Amino acid sequence: MDIHSTSSEYQVSGSKKSLKAKIREIFWDEKLTNLFGMFFLLTLSLGIGVATTFYGVKAGLGIIVFLLGVTALYCIVVYPKFGIIFLLILAVFVFSLIRLGLDVPWGTAVDVVEFLLMLGFFISQKKNKDWGVVKGPISTMILIWVFFNFIEVANPTAESRLAWVYTIRAVAIVMLMYFVFVYQINTISFIRLILKLWLLLALIGALYGFKQEFIGFSAAEDEYLHSDPMISELLFIAGHWRKFSIFSDPVSFSYHMVVSSMLCIGLMTGPFKTWKKVILGILVILFISAMLFSGTRGAYVLVPASLGFLFILKFSRKMLFIGSAALLIMVFLIFIPTGNQTLVRFQSAFKPSDDASFNVRKNNQKRIQPYILSHPIGGGLGAVGTWGVRFAPNSYLAKFPPDSGYVRVAVELGWVGLFIFCCLMFTIMRVGINNYYSIQNPELKVYCLCLLLMIFAYNIGNYPQEALVQFPANIYFSVCMALINVVGILDRKEIAKKKKQLHLLNV
Repeated sequence: MDIHSTSSEYQVSGSKKSLKAKIREIFWDEKLTNLFGMFFLLTLSLGIGVATTFYGVKAGLGIIVFLLGVTALYCIVVYPKFGIIFLLILAVFVFSLIRLGLDVPWGTAVDVVEFLLMLGFFISQKKNKDWGVVKGPISTMILIWVFFNFIEVANPTAESRLAWVYTIRAVAIVMLMYFVFVYQINTISFIRLILKLWLLLALIGALYGFKQEFIGFSAAEDEYLHSDPMISELLFIAGHWRKFSIFSDPVSFSYHMVVSSMLCIGLMTGPFKTWKKVILGILVILFISAMLFSGTRGAYVLVPASLGFLFILKFSRKMLFIGSAALLIMVFLIFIPTGNQTLVRFQSAFKPSDDASFNVRKNNQKRIQPYILSHPIGGGLGAVGTWGVRFAPNSYLAKFPPDSGYVRVAVELGWVGLFIFCCLMFTIMRVGINNYYSIQNPELKVYCLCLLLMIFAYNIGNYPQEALVQFPANIYFSVCMALINVVGILDRKEIAKKKKQLHLLNV
């Protein structure tokens, strides 16, 4: 009985192998230049022809999208570095694609890419187990933060569970991408590629902002601007439209320009050739100029604040001289009399007491403080903003405009959640500063400096606006968190390798 069973199993296994070999022969070796291939291609072409006859151009586009989509999905899982690059590009252009009017859930598409990268992460762990990515202070704080967000589904004061479902992906799930980035970004060359891509995409965004400022909006953008009176109210200031470029809104546009300019300024302090530093300087001018077109006053403050942080990290006589010169230029721009509306709005950012919108926000925050103090775990994830209005329109929190990332956390997750969030940000900065002063590789050291400047800018900007919940900032902030840990890991590996080589030479 056992002999027959073994024999039958062998036959089945043999048949499977032969079938696999036959398929490989037809598709790979002979490349469909056979009878089956002729039949397959004829059937496929007839099917495409029939679909095009009944559905026209939509059928052709659908087939192309399907073929490209299947290929992209395969590459994202099997080649995670490709997936990371694809995600970074998609995060920047997602709102431009939405404005084209294509009936595609692009936000869900980003979620799918993230899910596939996580799937690829677990598949990679089977081949090369390395759970060290879940160790360390940043990893620990992220896990605590994500766990706290997940248990908020049981918050007894929450008005809607559906609001939690729609909010959790933007708040907590994106944070989990940190582990994917730390695991897959494992070479200096890949870090270089990511930073070059960042600058290229930022340049595209800046140039498109110039196009909107001096040429005008496209038909799709003009339709969007006039689709809702609230949009005009927010974006049409003193007879001038605030620009948003390829991003969701002027805030996302301006913040991305600021952090990109900080990346350039940080790189300019590194051991790179002069012509590269000149190009970086030109990019800084482009990015900051484009940022001014957004009319986002919160972004204007980020530049001097981040530069101040840079001078502290690299304190020297040279930096003191440069900082003093920069301070004089800032003071000149703030107090110079002007009729230019862009410059007037820039100056108002440094005179908050004269700004009506700032005073409204200040009063709103004062009004909500008793609620925050009396609700230690808040009113539930998604209680304020779009999802609060949609799922609990009559609730107290749905009518409250947070206008700040920190205030939103305090209202939705309570003072306990705000404490955890602040601990997370403190931990990221602490690890980054420690890495900066301990890293020996000059290139990795300057990358760490750039990441610190960008994370610092994001954190400062998260007070006057919600800086970390919208594309592309949520994805790019996770990348920054991961890279600030990766540069330290790579440097320590280099040091260990040198010590090992020195030891072998001595032996």
